[in-house]
Amino acid sequence: MTELSDLKPERMLGVREAFGIASDLQVPAFSERDEHVPEVDAVYRFKPDVTLAILAGFTQNRRVMVQGLHGTGKSTHIEQVAARLNWPCVRVNLDGHISRLDLVGKDAVVLRDGKQVTEFQPGIVPWALQRPVALVFDEYDAGRPDVMFVIQRLLERDGKFTLMDQNRVLTPHPFFRLFATANTVGLGNLNGLYHGAQRLNHAQIDRWDIVAALNYLSAEEEVAIVRARVPRLNGDAGTALVASMVAVAALTRKGFAAGDLSTLMSPRTVISWAENIEIFRDPALAFRLSFANKCDEAERPVVAEYFQRCFDRELDPRA
Repeated sequence: MTELSDLKPERMLGVREAFGIASDLQVPAFSERDEHVPEVDAVYRFKPDVTLAILAGFTQNRRVMVQGLHGTGKSTHIEQVAARLNWPCVRVNLDGHISRLDLVGKDAVVLRDGKQVTEFQPGIVPWALQRPVALVFDEYDAGRPDVMFVIQRLLERDGKFTLMDQNRVLTPHPFFRLFATANTVGLGNLNGLYHGAQRLNHAQIDRWDIVAALNYLSAEEEVAIVRARVPRLNGDAGTALVASMVAVAALTRKGFAAGDLSTLMSPRTVISWAENIEIFRDPALAFRLSFANKCDEAERPVVAEYFQRCFDRELDPRA
């Protein structure tokens, strides 16, 4: 079996054919699938400008950050591009428990010939750096300051990485790629929606070559996605039901923007709502369990009004 570090792209893939985007761009792709290649989601819908930005990362080795509200599919977008390129992809969530040692590595006691010896165990960064891997830092703006400065050196053009304890300087594999997803682009928790988001060093944000904004899809596209995820809602009646659900979601997003709500419905929530309708056979009950019960009690009458406007049916906000 071919080692991951020995793999390299052997073919060129047409963007028009692979992603349905009106472009003659050809991108490198692998012939072999590795265990780290994400599974292809056949019904995934690509947003053209964001897809082209991500493809620039893969093709030209640009550092790409995808920014947007929760539930827009930022990480999934990168994974689905990688899946169609057969490009190994590893995601790391920069939560508060991720430390510098997790990224860089640390000494560990192992058994060698029946004896305990101390060996350096590389973290995810040295491992990925030496392989044709797309490394994705999720929740980039939630990372701890000491962790973020470990990443900063990778953002340089040559991207060499120094292992201080080993007195080694690692040169990136020619097909190593770096991506990140973020909710706030390093501006911190300005609207109170993303607790734990940090204000990031502007010098580090400036090192990202491309920042792509991934917003919610049009109503028609969102309806198509929900129907693809929940095939039972296909047909005229199902399409009308999903259209009303997406209309409710759009109202929550407008209400959030206007300050009437402190939360909003993401496409992920709409899909959960549709799946729960299959279980409970009642759009109102499924809506309460999927979204309304997550809202502040004082805001539930507003949410109930949105539901009534789209479904022409009362929703008891206290249920």
